[in-house]
Amino acid sequence: MLADPGDAFLERWLVEVMATPGLTGISDPGRAREVLLDDALRAVPLVEGTEGALVDVGSGGGSPGIPLAARLPDREFVLLEAERRKCAFLERIVEELPNVRVVPGRAEEQPVATFGVALAKALARPPVAIELCLPLVVTGGLVLLWVGQTADADLVSRVAERLGGKLEACRLPGVLEVRKVAPTPPGFPRRAGMAKKRPLA
Repeated sequence: MLADPGDAFLERWLVEVMATPGLTGISDPGRAREVLLDDALRAVPLVEGTEGALVDVGSGGGSPGIPLAARLPDREFVLLEAERRKCAFLERIVEELPNVRVVPGRAEEQPVATFGVALAKALARPPVAIELCLPLVVTGGLVLLWVGQTADADLVSRVAERLGGKLEACRLPGVLEVRKVAPTPPGFPRRAGMAKKRPLA
């Protein structure tokens, strides 16, 4: 059960995500709440100890960025989304969230070392997602990846190390934390599509 003042907004958002074609394949409201809302809000304690703006990479319908932004109104959030139709949905939704802006585009096209935290859920396979996200955060910043049970943490760790990152101890089941401990080497991010076409691992 939700308990914060933003409950009504999050309820409306969840209904709109389910009602908008192409945003989720989930049809059961209870399951949608669990996957899109509750799962995102589990990360509030991880985000609260960070600094700087947050970017939700490949935001889609807005999870995890929108629930976290609603719970953390003093933090700046960017919803980064490449598909124009999804951007239009997000832009309409975030009119009620003054701490959120929508940026159309791909991760590979964004300025590097801009954000304190990058978030990614269902963006790509975890090793690819870390390549797309890690260049976006400042040294000392954090990447949070929502992953499935079969995710290979060792593979993510190896890719992260190539990009100046370090996989930290897991504090939340299903969420990998990668700390950026050094600047991303020259040549990254690679041009659009290369991370998926030719993954580092």
